[in-house]
Amino acid sequence: MNTPWYIGGLHFACQGCGDCCSGPEEGFIWITKNEINMLAVHLGISSDELRKKYLRRVGLRFSIKENPQTKDCIFLSGSKGAKGCAVYNFRPNQCRTWPFWPSNLASEYEWNTAAVRCPGINKGKLYLFEEIQKLKKQKKWWDDSRTL
Repeated sequence: MNTPWYIGGLHFACQGCGDCCSGPEEGFIWITKNEINMLAVHLGISSDELRKKYLRRVGLRFSIKENPQTKDCIFLSGSKGAKGCAVYNFRPNQCRTWPFWPSNLASEYEWNTAAVRCPGINKGKLYLFEEIQKLKKQKKWWDDSRTL
């Protein structure tokens, strides 16, 4: 097996800019059944209501809807430079593991391409290789007592 290019670790510190949640292109914000249930409870609505109002079906999966004009996640609030997630504590795993996605970790070039859009990449905390691997493979952020 080849040694990953990021064996020495990578720096990342979220700058709170919201660029990872913003357009200009459309994307997918995948959310699992357990995450849907927890978010619905947090918002005080049923899972069915959450699906109808905030999610779109893509094949067998669900993705959080985006603003049709900006392509921003519908839960992104605030203005440029001071954006935040309205459901931060209940955001999906996909959001929690940014920027340590397999696509960004595929090569140094891909990592640095992501850094053009994300001002937190290559700044701040050093994530060790083991931490990155754990985030890269993470599927579940909640403990079983929070599942519904």
